[in-house]
Amino acid sequence: MKLKHGIYKIDNLSLNNNDLIVNEAIFHNANGYIGIRSNYEEGYPNTYDSIRGSYINGFYDIADMRQAEKLYGMPEVKQTMLNVADTQTIYLSIDGEKFSVFEGTTLYSKRFLDMEKGITGRRIVWRSPQGKEVEINIIRMTSFYQLSLFTIEYKVKALNFKGDVEFLSYHKSEVRNYSNSDDPRVAKESTCYLISKDKVIDEKMSFLTSQTRRSGLSVCTGVNHTLSKAGSIHTRMEENNVVTSIQTSIDQQEEIILVKYSVFTDSIGQIDCLANAKEKMQMALSIPLEEHYKEQRRYLKKYWENCLMEIEGDDDLTTAVNYNMYQLIQSVGKDEYCNITAKGLSGEGYEGHYFWDTEMYIEPFFNLTMPSITRNLIGFRYKTLDKARDNARIMGHTRGALYPWRTIMGTECSGYFPSGAAGYHINGDIAFSIISYYLTTKDLDLLVEKGAEIIFETARLWLEIGNYYKGTFRINEVTGPDEYTCMVNNNYFTNVSAQYNLRWAKKLYYILEEENKLAFIADRIGLSEEEIKEFDKAANCMYLPFDDELQINPQDDSFLEKKVWDIANTPKDKFPLLLHYHPLTLYRHQVCKQADTVLAHFIFEDAQSLEIMKNSFDYYEKVTTHDSSLSTCIFSIMASKLGLEEKAYEYFGDSAKLDLFNIHGNTKDGIHTANMGGTYMAIVYGFAGLRIKESGIYFAPVIPKQWNKYLFRINYEDSQIEVEINQRESKYTLLKGSPKIIHDHDNQYNLEDSIVLKKGEQ
Repeated sequence: MKLKHGIYKIDNLSLNNNDLIVNEAIFHNANGYIGIRSNYEEGYPNTYDSIRGSYINGFYDIADMRQAEKLYGMPEVKQTMLNVADTQTIYLSIDGEKFSVFEGTTLYSKRFLDMEKGITGRRIVWRSPQGKEVEINIIRMTSFYQLSLFTIEYKVKALNFKGDVEFLSYHKSEVRNYSNSDDPRVAKESTCYLISKDKVIDEKMSFLTSQTRRSGLSVCTGVNHTLSKAGSIHTRMEENNVVTSIQTSIDQQEEIILVKYSVFTDSIGQIDCLANAKEKMQMALSIPLEEHYKEQRRYLKKYWENCLMEIEGDDDLTTAVNYNMYQLIQSVGKDEYCNITAKGLSGEGYEGHYFWDTEMYIEPFFNLTMPSITRNLIGFRYKTLDKARDNARIMGHTRGALYPWRTIMGTECSGYFPSGAAGYHINGDIAFSIISYYLTTKDLDLLVEKGAEIIFETARLWLEIGNYYKGTFRINEVTGPDEYTCMVNNNYFTNVSAQYNLRWAKKLYYILEEENKLAFIADRIGLSEEEIKEFDKAANCMYLPFDDELQINPQDDSFLEKKVWDIANTPKDKFPLLLHYHPLTLYRHQVCKQADTVLAHFIFEDAQSLEIMKNSFDYYEKVTTHDSSLSTCIFSIMASKLGLEEKAYEYFGDSAKLDLFNIHGNTKDGIHTANMGGTYMAIVYGFAGLRIKESGIYFAPVIPKQWNKYLFRINYEDSQIEVEINQRESKYTLLKGSPKIIHDHDNQYNLEDSIVLKKGEQ
């Protein structure tokens, strides 16, 4: 299979500082365990800003989070992702002239990402101040085959001279995190979290071990070099950095190749990370670099076969969609020790924390393409379930579990509780994600091992926070998905997600009982049938706000009482609003940062009629700024459902191209992984109308008039299905697995091979 539009490139690179720092994120290398920002090996001038970072998913230290007033239960420390080392620095000198694109003359420059090969690269043709011309090709890879491995292949070709070549390659373990005191999405202080512990050095190889100052974790990075021709390689300590000098000669038209191998290990999964790093380095060196490249291509070939997505009629959009899906597999953790951060492993935005983004925007993609990844992500939530129980006690609840709003290792890292810890809907999000995984895979074993316990414990929490009033069950003082409306009573999204959680807790109780797999779980957590009856009563009595006059679901009890924010006449330089207006000013207005009730109508569509969803969509569209990257994809999905095809396409384009075009102006801090998952959902759940329910799998496809065709593959239960939609017909093909009953609009079909449905015949 050939991936269409699998290469993203930029020719004639800009040296504007803002462009460079954005491209550090756009072209970063990651594999779910490590992530390396795409900094120039030789660096920038001292006057330039740069986020020079290398990260390990889930590796953290503890930082103070001082509260202005010390109130009970408010966290005073947090976890933060660390910049663990710099192994990407390489300086090149030719006959004593140091290579830099900021000096001499750059005759040609290109940067590219190859999504089939899993590599990024730079190609530069450069003339030195003294007239020597060289062609430089640099290839980078973070290996999916060996997750600890990062390689740089540095090729130098002499075009019009012969002479001496020297590489100075650095291995730095004393590094700092990036900071920006003006942006709440980035750490405010630049801190060195690591203390150097051990150094092991020989001629070609170095291993540096550091320990975090407060979390007690260790990290080891190892570096080794190979050269394609005879030369000298000497390693020395320079202050606390390891510097390796590689010297050789070069003839005219000759090409020499330096390969720099870096391995990263940590003590979260291994007791002795130094011994593990040595083992990983030997593993890396045991096969040629070309074999590593082959394994990378092999991994990605299988990946693209599972999540194939083609759009015929808009090449730029196809590239953007493929880019987004590539970043998801780069970003997501591959075991239960970690998750997926809001910025992947591309930058330090949100300090490497995990949010509800995982469950609501990213797991839907992996459910349909690589459900084993979702299994790991649910496994991570299960590993931190005890900490969620502890968090519930801190928040004053006597039973159940409350997952933190933002975290790395399971405790709350949100310092501003109105738009953080008050977001109780994260419990409903996690429960919903487990149920969605089960409906897609029918993997009952995961429910027995982990998922059911989470669902029961999150359901318990709703009975702790809610109460009955005039015969209805109400949930007060919470914050829904919209962070411009905080601390409200009966947020519609929260209440309907709680209802779903409670109802499924009851269903699972009896499913597991029927399978004779309930007793162990029930005994372990003290769950009784009486408690299940409490769940059922609360779900059936759940209060869902409704306005008779407007025929919409109000976002909460007080939302419609507030003054409407004048979005049209707000200056463009005042967006996003959170950076320019006090939170209380926002809270007093009808203004939404992102989809909230509209999101609820997508996720829990059976709770309301189509007419109410249409009225609500029209209403909230006028008061939503989409300051959150999580928003436009949801509006696109709902516009598709409501038959608003032009709006659906407009919202989709904004979502798909968000990072490649830096639409929100903050891609420098890292990519927007949740939006990338949302882009996929906007096609599959939006245009194709996919829904997976207890009663089966459903489609209601439409196609934008700008496209000739779109095609994608999904996994459902034990089968893989290919869906192809063009302007004339819809085609469903069973690629593998057992036959399936599928629904297209209101009709049911038995899919055994292929089904072709002409427009109007559905």
